[in-house]
Amino acid sequence: MQRLSVAVAKAQFSALLTRVESGQEVVITRRGVAIARIVPEPAQPPAAFDLEELFRFTDTQPMHAGPDAGTVLSELRRDARC
Repeated sequence: MQRLSVAVAKAQFSALLTRVESGQEVVITRRGVAIARIVPEPAQPPAAFDLEELFRFTDTQPMHAGPDAGTVLSELRRDARC
């Protein structure tokens, strides 16, 4: 655990956050008295992903009737050359 004064923490804030991201705790002091502690955020497990719900959603979407992506890109490239 590292202890830094408010002035040093303010001057080196980006570096301080890098240390915290790497797992270190940092205590901020004012006139030698601890006033705050910066700790890494606990890792959050990824939210559950419901693949079946995604399939149900995509199955209800209308089919695209316009040009396909390859045609659009070809037109954009052609227009960029002009």
